[in-house]
Amino acid sequence: MDFQPDASLAAFRDEVRQFLREVPDELKGQQRCTRSPREQIMRWQKLLNERGWGAPYWAKEHGGTGWSVPQILVFDDECSAAGTPTQDAFVQKMLGPVLNAFATPEQKAEHLPAVFNGERLWCQGFSEPGSGSDLASLRTRAVREGDHYVVNGQKTWTSYAHQADWIFLLVRTDTEVKKQAGISFLLVDMKSPGVTVRPIRSIDDAHHLNETFFDNVRVPVRNLIGAEGQGWSITKFLLNNEHATTADLPELKRYMRELRLIAATLHVGDQLLCERPEFALKLARLDAELQAMEMLVQRVARLEQQHNPASHSLGSMLKVRATELQQRITETQIEALGDYGAIAYPHPHEADPELPYPLQRLARGISNDMFLRRASTIYGGTSEVQRGIIAKLLFQL
Repeated sequence: MDFQPDASLAAFRDEVRQFLREVPDELKGQQRCTRSPREQIMRWQKLLNERGWGAPYWAKEHGGTGWSVPQILVFDDECSAAGTPTQDAFVQKMLGPVLNAFATPEQKAEHLPAVFNGERLWCQGFSEPGSGSDLASLRTRAVREGDHYVVNGQKTWTSYAHQADWIFLLVRTDTEVKKQAGISFLLVDMKSPGVTVRPIRSIDDAHHLNETFFDNVRVPVRNLIGAEGQGWSITKFLLNNEHATTADLPELKRYMRELRLIAATLHVGDQLLCERPEFALKLARLDAELQAMEMLVQRVARLEQQHNPASHSLGSMLKVRATELQQRITETQIEALGDYGAIAYPHPHEADPELPYPLQRLARGISNDMFLRRASTIYGGTSEVQRGIIAKLLFQL
C-alpha cells in the first residue's frame, strides 16, 4: 500500500464537510448510537441519495459512488464526527453487494430502488439457537411447494428485526447433502403471515436484538437469491465484505475523541487527568493502536477489492484486534470517569433524569456502550473462530 498523503483526498474531505454543513441541524450532533431511529435513517438516506451518495460503498456500475477506500474512510469519519444518522448497514454493506453480484435483473429492480430511496430497512437472519458461529448447522427449513417455499424455524440475535421491513435469511433446502451444500439464501417480507418477532433486552439495557420465528411462512420462489444450495457460497462472499465493517472504525475514532475530551475535562486533585503521566501513557498507547487499526482496515479493504485471498486471514486478524480495542477504549472511558463511570447514564434516546448526573452531557450513554461492546468479540464471528481461521489459513494448522 501507498501511505503517502494524497492531495486529492484533502479536497474530497472539504467536499464532504461542505455537504455536512448544509445538512439540517436536527440531523447532526447525535451521540452514542449504534443505529439511529428508523425515521432518521430513512430521512438521511433520501438526503444522501439526492446528493448522489445513496450507496457510498458500491461501485459506480451498481449505482454507487465508486469511491476509493480512503475516500470511504474519510466519508465515514466526517459523518461520525458530525453526528449524522446511520445508514442501514445491513443493506449498504452486506446485502447490497450480494444483490449486485447474485440477484437477477428482476430482483434488483424490485429491491434496489427502495434501498436508494430509504423506503425499506433490512435485518439479517443467520444465527439460530445452538447455531451461532457454526452457521452450517442451521435448522430453519424451507420446503418448496409449487411457486413458494414454506419456511419453519427460528433465528436469534436478529438485530433490529423489530424495525425491519425485510430480512435476508439462510435456510436449509436440502437435508440429504453435505450440510454446507443444503443451504439457500432467501429474502422474506417481515409482514408475511407467520413471522413473529420477540424482543431480547441486552446487557446495555437497550432493545437491539430479537428472536424471530417462522411458522409456515410462504415465500415466493422468486425471492431466492442465486440457486438452491448456493447459500453457503453467497454467505462467504457476504462475510468477506463484512470484515472492514466489523472493525467499526468510525466508532473507534469517536470513542477516542470522547476519551480525550473526558481526560481534558476531568481533574484529579488540581491536575487534569490527561496531565497525569500514567493516564497520558495509556491514552497514547490506545491512540497508536487506533492508527495501526486504520491502516489495517485500508489494507484489508484494498485486498478484498482486488479479490486477494490474503484478505481472509487479515480480515480475521482485523476483527479480533478491532473488537478487543473497542472493549479496551470503552473500559478506559469508564475508568476515566472514576466514581461517575459506575452510574448507568441514560441511553441516548431516553429522557434525561429529573436530576442529571454529574458530567451528564459528556458521559451520556457511556456505560451502555461499554456493556454493549462486551459482545463485540462474539458477534460477527467469535474471536475463537477468527483465530481458528487465522491458524488454518496462515499456518495450515
